[in-house]
Amino acid sequence: MQPLYEKVKKKITESLVQGEWSPGEAIPSETELANVYDVSQGTVRKAIDELSAESILIRRQGKGTYVATHNEENIQLRFLRLTSNFGLKEKLDNQLVSFSKEKATNKLAKILNINPASTIISLKRVLTFNEKPLILDLIKIPAQSFRGVTAEMVVEKKGSMYRMYESDFGVRMLRADEKIRAINANFESASLLNVKENTSLLSVERISYTYENKPLEWRLGLCVTDDHYYRSELD
Repeated sequence: MQPLYEKVKKKITESLVQGEWSPGEAIPSETELANVYDVSQGTVRKAIDELSAESILIRRQGKGTYVATHNEENIQLRFLRLTSNFGLKEKLDNQLVSFSKEKATNKLAKILNINPASTIISLKRVLTFNEKPLILDLIKIPAQSFRGVTAEMVVEKKGSMYRMYESDFGVRMLRADEKIRAINANFESASLLNVKENTSLLSVERISYTYENKPLEWRLGLCVTDDHYYRSELD
């Protein structure tokens, strides 16, 4: 039998999926939600505790509970894992290399749970840390979920793609699965990252999910790790 707090957690998540509360917006108080769902305040608190632990909600001392947003620094750091060996706070920037529409391969269609040959947006960009190119990103997203996205929009936003997904398309990425391996830079990646061909790179293949475990982005990041490391947190 499903615990009562799990049912409340599911109901809150459904409200988030339906856009009842937007990113950055306060949700009703525990007392109000307890009345809405006809449960105890303690049951609501446990549901909110779990959603907070998953970075879906954020508690703010003395203010209440808010829908988490990718503008929050701790949320951004969940997805940007490359960190200076020396603990330096670095200026981040990016440069768009290419932007195109194409048909999804059978493999990508299966990953993103879309119909084969559906239109996808494919873009490539270089992320710089203190003006040094460190990550080459290849990103593919289903066009149907990001209608109207343009190369100009990506260039104009300049920051996190996840922030753009959220602010312009109402799509919030909650978690990601990653596969990490070592590879050697080919001619293209070496040129864009300003390293020698066959330099060792860290390859991070990522699938990012929104609410209800729906995959909406495939990404391959090739990282230079001479003076940086890839940070991972295990709960």
